[in-house]
Amino acid sequence: MSDATQENKRHRRTLQGVVVSDKMDKTVVVQVTRRKRHPRYRKYVQERLRYKAHDEKNEAKAGDTVRIVETRPLSAQKRWSLQAIVERSKLS
Repeated sequence: MSDATQENKRHRRTLQGVVVSDKMDKTVVVQVTRRKRHPRYRKYVQERLRYKAHDEKNEAKAGDTVRIVETRPLSAQKRWSLQAIVERSKLS
C-alpha cells in the first residue's frame, strides 16, 4: 500500500458498543453509550446512539460487545463496519 492509503486507514473513527439487533443479513445494529455533561445543569447524562454496521460473516449476535470502524457508505444507512467482537454475550 502507498503512504496515502495507510494514512487514511489510521484516521478512521472507531467506536465500541453493544449489538442490539442482528436480524438483518450481513448487518448489525450497534448501540453506543456515551456519558455527556449537561451544559447548564452540570449533571452527567447518558447519550445512546445506534449505528448500522456491516457484518460480512454474520458472526455478531445480540448482546455482544463489538468494535466498529468508520468506512465508506455501503448502503443508505450503513457507514460502519464490524472490526472485532470484544466480548461475547453471556446469554448465548
